[in-house]
Amino acid sequence: MANEGSAGQSSGAAGVAGRERFRADAAARGLMVEVVARPAAKSLEESAGILGIRPADIVKSLVVKHKDGSFLFALIPGDRQISWPKLRTLVGVNKLSLPPAEVALDATGYERGTITPLGSTNNWPVYADATITGRRISMGAGAHGYSAFVDADALTAALRAVVADISEPG
Repeated sequence: MANEGSAGQSSGAAGVAGRERFRADAAARGLMVEVVARPAAKSLEESAGILGIRPADIVKSLVVKHKDGSFLFALIPGDRQISWPKLRTLVGVNKLSLPPAEVALDATGYERGTITPLGSTNNWPVYADATITGRRISMGAGAHGYSAFVDADALTAALRAVVADISEPG
């Protein structure tokens, strides 16, 4: 179900494995995704320019750590940031944090910049900001140099995500 373009980029064995996990999970969920190769970007804004979309259409998959050691994914539009008070209230806890890169890798199997709930090595709960709904979005595809395009509503349904107001302007 995934369509992968080619830009002659290699992201190594880990990148290939990450892309394959991403694609396999999307297919298992019946989710239509388009995976495209793209040149490396130094910022989210540059990535949006390369892809020909607005920064708001790139959804960041952030790994968030509970104080009990478990994790969740927060899907946040590129032009916004997590609202910690809103997310803590929704989850029903008083402390959440962004873990160091190596902890996020251990929790998901993905390096920062490639993280996605699809194909994660752990099935953590997903919370999606309500502003992503009703449109086609881009997100990490499990490897550096690749982006995935997907219908946000189909994605949140496939992931059984909690969709709520969890962000604020960046």
